[in-house]
Amino acid sequence: MKLVQNRYQIEGIDVINLVEKYGSPVYLYQTSKMKQQYDKMLHAFRDIKVKVNFACKALNNINVLRFFKSQGSGLDAVSIQEVQLGLKAGFSPQDIIFTPNCVSIEEIVEGVKLGVKINIDNISILEQFGNIYGGKVPVCIRINPHIFAGGNQKISTGHIDSKFGISTYQLPHVLRVIETTNIKVEGLHLHTGSDILDVEVFLRGAEIMFDVAKNFTELEYIDFGSGFKVPYKPDDYYTDIDSLGKELSKRFKKFCKDYGRELTLIFEPGKFLVSESGLFFARVNVVKQTLSTVFAGLDTGLNHLIRPMFYDAYHQIVNVSNPKGKLRIYTVVGYICETDTFGWNRKINDIHEGDYLAFMNAGAYCFTMASNYNSRLRPPEIMIHEGKDFLIRERETLDDILKNQIFHDFQ
Repeated sequence: MKLVQNRYQIEGIDVINLVEKYGSPVYLYQTSKMKQQYDKMLHAFRDIKVKVNFACKALNNINVLRFFKSQGSGLDAVSIQEVQLGLKAGFSPQDIIFTPNCVSIEEIVEGVKLGVKINIDNISILEQFGNIYGGKVPVCIRINPHIFAGGNQKISTGHIDSKFGISTYQLPHVLRVIETTNIKVEGLHLHTGSDILDVEVFLRGAEIMFDVAKNFTELEYIDFGSGFKVPYKPDDYYTDIDSLGKELSKRFKKFCKDYGRELTLIFEPGKFLVSESGLFFARVNVVKQTLSTVFAGLDTGLNHLIRPMFYDAYHQIVNVSNPKGKLRIYTVVGYICETDTFGWNRKINDIHEGDYLAFMNAGAYCFTMASNYNSRLRPPEIMIHEGKDFLIRERETLDDILKNQIFHDFQ
């Protein structure tokens, strides 16, 4: 957002007019920011063969998927439903990697039938897969490197107690399963979590993966997942993607030379690509003062934006209706019958009932985690593309909540 003559604008579009056009609350995404982040990834790793797969769990609107496909991206899917969405968005099956966790072999089989790349993260499913497809369908294997990353265990997936991946210490068992069932391993996968600031974490993971890769002779790619940190606060820290690209590319090229052929390095960013593209707007229903706190109560809640309550996540909050107002301290809360606090003791320009507040970094893991708790309706989504606004998901109605319910007369 840019402040122009005391009015916020997005790509020349007045923010207040936009919110009033579609109603509050509402999610908004900018494709220009998505493209900027996607191009930044490609530039950082321009010296090697790299492929970027958008992690669609972060933001799964089919229009967002279609936009990334238009940029040349592949897709990272973690459920068979995300696979199906990707196919409907126009992705080639071989451009989709299916990385589920704790699913049945039946869901894996469904993925094979759809022709997507399969990524397996436990020995039980690997054995079953080998017994069905050994020698016929190649597979990727997800490795747990036992690296704690991200600083928050809720978003760290590579530590020793994580449910994700196969431990590096179980590699001898994996190799026996592969040999016995004649599995062709085409790729190795690593993902250590989200909000990783330290480039050294990726580099340590890389060295572990290179050591593991020496045990496989038919690899085509190594997938390093993602987890890049983006700034959530003014002057916040973030992953230096250019430094990572320079150092990791150098080490990857050396590995490929030692391995004997050029492999593809894959990343599957979600938050990095879409977090900063998104804004969430909500209206102030009430300003309520208690003995110790001034609350700004909104027409939304944890049903629409659960990250602050679920992950203790920080989202900058801006009063777009009063950008020049005096800074005051507010606790911003929702209308759900729970303690749904978006931010404690925030300095925000003077808030009045009827004002619109904007939540920054609302592109990743926001709408996709929304629910109908308290029978509230999920909000619409709009996209700004090349200076024009498009409705990409309608606001729900009560009919949507009742759609799959079956009425019975129990009187």
